[in-house]
Amino acid sequence: MSTATTIRRTALNETMRKYGGKMVDFHGWELPIQFAGILKEHAAVRTSAGIFDVSHMGQVFVTGADAFKLLQKTNANDLRKATPGKGVYSHVTNENAGLVDDIIAFCLAPDRYLVIVNATTSTKDFEWFKAQGAKMHVKVENKSDDYSMVAIQGPNVPKMFEPFVPEALKLPRFGIVEKDIMGEHCFVSRTGYTGEDGFEITAPHSIIDKLWEKAMELGKPYGIVPCGLGARDTLRLESGYLLYGQDVDDVHTTYEAGYGWVVSLDKGDFIGRNVLAGQKTDGVKRRLTGLTLTGGVPRPGCKVFVDGKQVGELASATYSPTLKKGIGVGYITPPDLKPGAPLEVEIHGKKVKAEVSRMPFHKGTAFSKNLYTGA
Repeated sequence: MSTATTIRRTALNETMRKYGGKMVDFHGWELPIQFAGILKEHAAVRTSAGIFDVSHMGQVFVTGADAFKLLQKTNANDLRKATPGKGVYSHVTNENAGLVDDIIAFCLAPDRYLVIVNATTSTKDFEWFKAQGAKMHVKVENKSDDYSMVAIQGPNVPKMFEPFVPEALKLPRFGIVEKDIMGEHCFVSRTGYTGEDGFEITAPHSIIDKLWEKAMELGKPYGIVPCGLGARDTLRLESGYLLYGQDVDDVHTTYEAGYGWVVSLDKGDFIGRNVLAGQKTDGVKRRLTGLTLTGGVPRPGCKVFVDGKQVGELASATYSPTLKKGIGVGYITPPDLKPGAPLEVEIHGKKVKAEVSRMPFHKGTAFSKNLYTGA
């Protein structure tokens, strides 16, 4: 009996092919790994503008009188930060404080939330929210199959959006606005996973091709280029962003991932709080640690050594086009190695010198304080 599953295609699949996308299987989705090349696409986003098809991402709507209560119970971050028109990045935690997923929860109204979830976990997240809210006055709907999503990223993107969605320019980082575009109800958020300023548009499938073409037209004066998964990975790793299923999962906690700022222990009880409180007090035994190499290109799974002893292995690793050197992150024991501490990474049987690095490796325009304050 065959166990093969049918590969899923986004509504933009034909458009991706038209623009020369080199298509690959990404967790059951056919998506472009690159167009003109990862280095060119990476540089375009860092310096001007790039556009991505991220339609594989999921959308879960949580509505009703207990919508806030459910999300506050299931998330490590404090959902009080997500006032109407704003969202928060958060970790959905299980009883052992491992990650069910890392998400962005947007408050559309006091009783209505849009939760953007990862492609591989949309059904899992939906079932988790539904189970935790079983005795609450709340409705949980997985509408991932109803929406497509594009990410337009780069320092020149706000200028591009001024004639198109002027309301978006007033948004702070993680802000969201609902707007009818091309006759359909859409969600425009000031988010993205590249480390640069920009927007993501969640829209019905019926208009996503027209939205893509509109963005390409608006971005033409800025040299906008279509970008694939390859550039998305180099951009997000330079920015210190986590990749679910690779850097975090059901068994690694938020503190172990070095994302303690996501944990709000003082907000009251939530799933996994006791474990996290214990780690806050006692410390962790392993920590996701960044490192840079003196030569070679590291890959996930490469072993990491200190004084000849293996202390971990890389979860994510690649060549950094911005730093022009190999970078990676991995769970290291001991967890308290300081930046600059010497390491070695084994690549194809040869040990290459490396050192612990501060995270993120690079701070783009998305890290601007003014972007968070709306100034």
